[in-house]
Amino acid sequence: MEYFYIDDKTFKSKDFNSKPMKPGEYENCSFICCDFSGFNLSKFIFVDCLFKDCNLSLAKLTGTALRNVEFENCKMLGLFFEECNKFGLSLSFMNCQLNNCSFYEVKIKKTSFINSQLLECEFSKCDLSGSLFENCDFSRATFENTILEKADLRTSFNYSFDPERNRIKKAKFSSTGIIGLLGKYDIEID
Repeated sequence: MEYFYIDDKTFKSKDFNSKPMKPGEYENCSFICCDFSGFNLSKFIFVDCLFKDCNLSLAKLTGTALRNVEFENCKMLGLFFEECNKFGLSLSFMNCQLNNCSFYEVKIKKTSFINSQLLECEFSKCDLSGSLFENCDFSRATFENTILEKADLRTSFNYSFDPERNRIKKAKFSSTGIIGLLGKYDIEID
């Protein structure tokens, strides 16, 4: 299979299901209003790339390298980030729908999640140390043996997890968010 190297290119309004992109390494590229839904991105390498207003729902990420990749206003439903290449994995999300995604056992320290939906996401055994969760909705998200040390969840909401089963040392929460940490005690807070 032929392998390509593409740098400093902008892809706009492309439907990669009707005309597939070539496997290879994409560096400093921008993908604007592109459709990757269900597309097989296995073994692709993205370095210093921006995905804006794209649909990546149900894309295959087996061995995909995502190094310093930004996602803005993207629909990203049902992705398995644990299948990505672990080397240099570095992501940021702004105004994204990440519902039903799995970050199981993924190490993504100091990741920014801003104004994003994380409904029913799997964060078990994930290392999110120092991450920023600004105005994110965590309805029915799963946290089990998750490392959230020094993470900032002060403006986020609808999270619920057991502090005894997760590492939260020096994590930041709002006083209203504390309710999500006390759910197992079945107490009433006014």
